[in-house]
Amino acid sequence: MPYSFQPAVHEDLPLLHRWLQTPEVVRWWGDPEEQFALIREDLDVQEMTQWIVSFENRPFAYAQAYEVHQWPQSHFNHLPPGAMAIDAFIGEPSMIGCGHGGKFLRLLAERLIDNGAPLVAIDPDVDNHRARGAYRKAGFCGETVVQTAGGSAVVMIFRRDSRAV
Repeated sequence: MPYSFQPAVHEDLPLLHRWLQTPEVVRWWGDPEEQFALIREDLDVQEMTQWIVSFENRPFAYAQAYEVHQWPQSHFNHLPPGAMAIDAFIGEPSMIGCGHGGKFLRLLAERLIDNGAPLVAIDPDVDNHRARGAYRKAGFCGETVVQTAGGSAVVMIFRRDSRAV
């Protein structure tokens, strides 16, 4: 398999810090220092799983997953217990727009479903059309626009039957 998911560890922090400063990540994730502090803090939180995603052994992306009711967000309140949410970004600019996002997120969502999650949610910014397209290619469905602390977002869901897409 060309994609691999390695648990993020403290030794990955310099790489993550660099990625958080790239223009595309700043555009959608916001202040790099604030996001870096959150990622660093979450490395030691058992309820948050974080990965460095590689393609053919080349690290290029970050992903995190958590049970939606561990970090309550009103737009996920209706989801069943055990539902997982994913946040992710591609940190290597040369890997953006190559189809990697949809592919690795599908693999990650399938893994979470296989590990017992009834569904997987993701909530891109309403204006992040590139990400929304990648998530659709990964098998996420839905166009419900919600208001979050970060602004307008779209709730998209991956279910077991999404794998046939």
